[in-house]
Amino acid sequence: MHQNPIAAPLAGFTPGHFGWSVAGPVATVTLHRPERKNPLTFDSYAELRDTFRALRHDTDIKAVIVTGAGGNFSSGGDVFEIIEPLTKMTPSDLHRFTTMTGDLVKEMRACPQPVIAAVEGVCAGAGAIIAMASDLRVAGAGAKVAFLFNKVGLAGCDMGACAMLPRIIGQGRASDLLYTGRFMPAEEGERWGFFNRLTGTGEALTAAEELAAAITAGPTFANGITKKMLHMEWAMGVDEAIDAEALAQAFCMTTGDFTRAFNAFAAKQKPVFEGN
Repeated sequence: MHQNPIAAPLAGFTPGHFGWSVAGPVATVTLHRPERKNPLTFDSYAELRDTFRALRHDTDIKAVIVTGAGGNFSSGGDVFEIIEPLTKMTPSDLHRFTTMTGDLVKEMRACPQPVIAAVEGVCAGAGAIIAMASDLRVAGAGAKVAFLFNKVGLAGCDMGACAMLPRIIGQGRASDLLYTGRFMPAEEGERWGFFNRLTGTGEALTAAEELAAAITAGPTFANGITKKMLHMEWAMGVDEAIDAEALAQAFCMTTGDFTRAFNAFAAKQKPVFEGN
């Protein structure tokens, strides 16, 4: 049988700037350096961007969990390894940096795998953006999220925040967080729709793993189409979106998983999806 040479481009992958593990069809990214609440650096931004880009071509991984080590998600850009150097850069270098960080969000949105953020403790700055850019978010009690860019003299329009956050929680609530830079407690985040689920402290990763297992047991090709259409339809009118969904759904009806689902239903059995 012909083997697809790009079926698993991340097989044997060992990143240098974050943790990486794969259990069956689920990959877990663990932001580390827990002694400093898992801050991001120039190198970790770039490696995360490249990893999510490679996931576009990895058909073995069906879902991705992003979490943090040591009871926190991420405190955002490292003050001395990112913010201080930024104060000394030229405008062209600064633009290259902000383009790179934005590309991380683009790659998270472009990969077909649903991305689940498992948030504990502090989730701030760029850490909050990574959670925002995920498809689903689970929080442990006590987690808190802050888009604190104005606290360091910057605008709230960072890495797509002004486009994406209002779509998740609404314009007024996004304005509250982006203008004040305040921390949003997990309970408020769930009430506002930022978090899909709220768990006990320390239980977010387990809940994310259960959610990933439920998703990967489903029709993964069709799930990828759902993610693509959710993203594409932000820029569409309703009529255009309905027409686009008609094409996408007709395509899904040609897959083996659609037939498997019917056959299982007819036999009064639970379908076993194969992702094609």
